[in-house]
Amino acid sequence: MSARTAFAPDLERPRTADDVAVREPLTEDAPWVIQRGEHKHFRTGEDLARLVRLLDGSRDHDQLAAELGSPWTPGHIDRAVRSLADSDLLEDGRPVKKPARVRFAGPLTIQFTLVKPERMLRRLAPLVRPLGHRLVLGAAAAVVLLGVLALAASGATLGEALSRPMPLWAYACVMLGVVATTAVHEMAHGAVLTHHGGTPSRMGFMLFYMSPAFFCDVSDGWRLPGKHQRVQVALAGIAIQAVAAGTAALAALAVPAGPARETLLLVGLVNYMVCVVNLLPLVKLDGYLALMSHLDISHLREKAMTDARRALARIVFGGRGYRRELPGRGWSVPYGLACLVFPLYLVSSALTLWSGILQRLGIAGSCMMVCALGYLLWRLGKGAATLVREAVQAGARPARIAAAGVLATAGLALAATLVQIPATVSAGYTTERDGSLSLLVPRGGGGFDLTEGTTVTLRRSGLFSRPQTGTATLGEPTGHDVLAPVTAMLPVASDRPWLEMKAYPLHRVTATPAPNGTDRTGVAEVQAGHHPLWKWFAVSYLGPLLP
Repeated sequence: MSARTAFAPDLERPRTADDVAVREPLTEDAPWVIQRGEHKHFRTGEDLARLVRLLDGSRDHDQLAAELGSPWTPGHIDRAVRSLADSDLLEDGRPVKKPARVRFAGPLTIQFTLVKPERMLRRLAPLVRPLGHRLVLGAAAAVVLLGVLALAASGATLGEALSRPMPLWAYACVMLGVVATTAVHEMAHGAVLTHHGGTPSRMGFMLFYMSPAFFCDVSDGWRLPGKHQRVQVALAGIAIQAVAAGTAALAALAVPAGPARETLLLVGLVNYMVCVVNLLPLVKLDGYLALMSHLDISHLREKAMTDARRALARIVFGGRGYRRELPGRGWSVPYGLACLVFPLYLVSSALTLWSGILQRLGIAGSCMMVCALGYLLWRLGKGAATLVREAVQAGARPARIAAAGVLATAGLALAATLVQIPATVSAGYTTERDGSLSLLVPRGGGGFDLTEGTTVTLRRSGLFSRPQTGTATLGEPTGHDVLAPVTAMLPVASDRPWLEMKAYPLHRVTATPAPNGTDRTGVAEVQAGHHPLWKWFAVSYLGPLLP
């Protein structure tokens, strides 16, 4: 017996899986919800909900139709049962899995469930009503706006903090501040849902595109009667976090100039940035949940991406049997295309921003870059496979699919060969006691070959900005082993020798930093000419991994 047959549900005398539950509506005009486990929720009408409640394996289709009465017929029962089987709601012999503490929830997102927050949030729910008063909302809006103005007024100080190394404790405070506000952000989602009568199922910690954050599962919001209530649940966290950002920015004005003020400004800025990213409706964040709730379309993103893939498959491969998931909505295809592309853009932008730091970290940085790019290629390959499968199901000709694949492969090969990339070796520099400068390159690989007389650009090591502080030329490329301060690799203010690196002499230095000055150690970019795309990547990131 095949595995497929062994785990096929009984369609003649159907029975729901043990972890399937029917949730009654919270009010008369609210929808019914069929839930499987903690993560799958399906909105439905009362008639189908009544059918699901009867599926205990003791009745066939005729008996079910007789018990439900008009307008149900055995034919209606058959179609409904097959639809429930397609949605994986029927018992098929597989053991029911216990709710996992660790869950992979989409690309580069790992969730760790910590608590069941229902009891805690029911105690917080009474606070939601006074917080929704017009005076409170007006005061919150004023704090958000004044906080933005405070950041603008402190632009010079904030720019300085972003463009030079800061103490490790300052970064730790920023991280703790953002993590704390994110925790309150998620509790706000759950509290508002509880206020409206729903039940948050779980709360915990997650890595979202490798960034630490918290989450609160508010899927029970689909039982709420009004879509405006679901929008409130989706946007509650952003509102709380924006107020926290404004509070931190305003508090910075009352603190004397120095690292403490800069830290508060960074806490405010990062929280505002998190709010803006959260509002984007192209990934499964609060903005998307609010848009989905406002349009009252469940699984909006998945349906729009399916429409986009099928439209793209029709153009590239041909075929006519494509079905729209969102018929009559012309915006679904461009929205779906944006949802398909944006996660790739998000990851590639992060890699571009941090590629210099990864290269300066030597073998460890190369490993992280190769893994990240490998993930991007895997996602592209998976998307291409789905595209081909959609085309085959729609009746596209195999010859055209093969021709499109050959052309795409040839185009990528030509791009990798013909596109020239300006290559740089990302390194560091330090000022010796006698005022001379040395180029610092990670041990285990320095990228392209270093040539005497090559131009070197000296920059300050900043978190988001690396302003140029001078230029130099590389001396004789014969290095010696040194222990270098971490500031040569990362934007952390520390003179303590920590990293094993190779040091090379620098000559013809402009704007020589003072031995005890702010810029005595920083990052450097060594110009290495233009190279084909494949060689640039191979030498920059694969080279350090090879013996």
